[in-house]
Amino acid sequence: MRSDAVTKGVQQAPHRSLFNALGFTKEEMDRPLVAVVSSYNEIVPGHMNLDKIVEAVKMGVSMAGGTPVVFPAIAVCDGIAMGHTGMKYSLVTRDLIADSTESMVMAHQFDAMVCIPNCDKNVPGLLMAACRLNIPTVFVSGGPMLPGHVKGSNTSLSSMFEAVGSYSAGTMTAEDVCEFEENACPTCGSCSGMYTANSMNCLTEALGMGLQGNGTIPAVYSARIRLAKHAGMKVMEMLEKNIRPRDVVTEDAIMNALTVDMALGCSTNSMLHLPAIAHEIGMELDLDVANAISAKTPNLCHLAPAGHTYMPELNEAGGVYAVMNELNKKGLLNTECMTVTGKTVGENISGCVNKNPEVIRPIDNPYSVTGGIAVLKGNIAPDSGVVKRSAVAPEMMVHEGPARVFDCEEDAIDAIKGGKIVAGDVVVIRYEGPKGGPGMREMLNPTSAIAGMGLGSSVALITDGRFSGASRGASIGHVSPEAAVGGPIALIEEGDIIKINIPENTLNVDVSDEVLAERKAKWQPREPKITTGYLARYTAMVTSGNRGAILEVPKAN
Repeated sequence: MRSDAVTKGVQQAPHRSLFNALGFTKEEMDRPLVAVVSSYNEIVPGHMNLDKIVEAVKMGVSMAGGTPVVFPAIAVCDGIAMGHTGMKYSLVTRDLIADSTESMVMAHQFDAMVCIPNCDKNVPGLLMAACRLNIPTVFVSGGPMLPGHVKGSNTSLSSMFEAVGSYSAGTMTAEDVCEFEENACPTCGSCSGMYTANSMNCLTEALGMGLQGNGTIPAVYSARIRLAKHAGMKVMEMLEKNIRPRDVVTEDAIMNALTVDMALGCSTNSMLHLPAIAHEIGMELDLDVANAISAKTPNLCHLAPAGHTYMPELNEAGGVYAVMNELNKKGLLNTECMTVTGKTVGENISGCVNKNPEVIRPIDNPYSVTGGIAVLKGNIAPDSGVVKRSAVAPEMMVHEGPARVFDCEEDAIDAIKGGKIVAGDVVVIRYEGPKGGPGMREMLNPTSAIAGMGLGSSVALITDGRFSGASRGASIGHVSPEAAVGGPIALIEEGDIIKINIPENTLNVDVSDEVLAERKAKWQPREPKITTGYLARYTAMVTSGNRGAILEVPKAN
């Protein structure tokens, strides 16, 4: 056991004296030490119930013969961080979470690990840490929120943000906004649509790192507590069988996750996080493969914001395993991949039927024959741009219009809410990428303002930043290279005609190569917006969005 380095032998007597100070018994020190990485805090609604999950996991580990030891991981609420400088600190926490978890596990020589994330960057950060550390690990999240109810209809956070846009447009009263405010987010849990948190929790099942139901069982269901106990027991089985994350998260498993991503219609943020997770297993995930997978993978689900169904309905319809079983009817998954159940993907999903064909479309009757995400390329985005195709109105799948150029999110919001953006426009928000932001802010505010003002089917938005999973419409993010490093998005001028063709995966500005070259010759890099603290170090180390915004040590000149 790894933990022998801190619990066994005469040389470890000082170490044991410190365990004694913690109240550990000899019997506890003789058992495997299992890290329980708790993301509990009192600022993220998706994390306020994690203390209950932690206690259940600890019970499961103890019942199976291990010694659970809890330590924390940070987490940011993207909703609360949205629309101000706080959003610069969201994506960057993914690497803090991975690094701090690595530090704690290595410093204390844990034998195995149960990760308890829930929202947004917490899930990929801990998946990165698990792959990096490669000790037996099981994931169990806090679960999704129940949908809210406003005026007789289900709703969630995306509708709340759009209500603000409707108020600005004069189509909703302050009283209406207040009703949304009181009812949109009714319980603990990750916001109830197929936003980033739920996307990544669902993908833990597709990757094989979470047990069945991890992505979909609502936070307030007692089944979530039972799942947590089983996760604690299962990690001890993984330890006994020596099944490790890199046995589970293989290149084939990453391809399975991309396939399930396309079928579910996940957040575009998955196109940042899957490459970062792949990087931890030594795989460089070229986003070009996403279009190849999308071309053969039908989109089976339209959860909010793409449609009007929510996570509890997906859970009741059979969850992620039922979606995977539909995909397997056409041989779209590698069913031989190992999982933390100790069984293969094929064994796990066998017999998992689709209980509601209105929530999970049958494979022969999909919402679309292609997947929910598209990667676009062109002279604006030579490396890539990403759009949630399943949440784009049909009339916006091909769009051409004049560029309305803004160098930060705030200026764009002022223009949108000030009525300066009209039907047909293409809003360009740049210098918001990983380096330029810094931190690649999510931009739910401008997309929600556009939708709330009734422009969702006539105005497009492109950015080198990114979008919340709650965004809908022709919102194209992750444009790479970003403006801060001289990417072509920095060369667009007000009034240039932007051409978007999502079916053909293209994104171009109608300007000649010669003119773009002239503009590039005049372009000057800007001084970093932040020069101190963590964001300054992040700016120096972060790579492009198409590489997952991973961190690399800068090469010496």
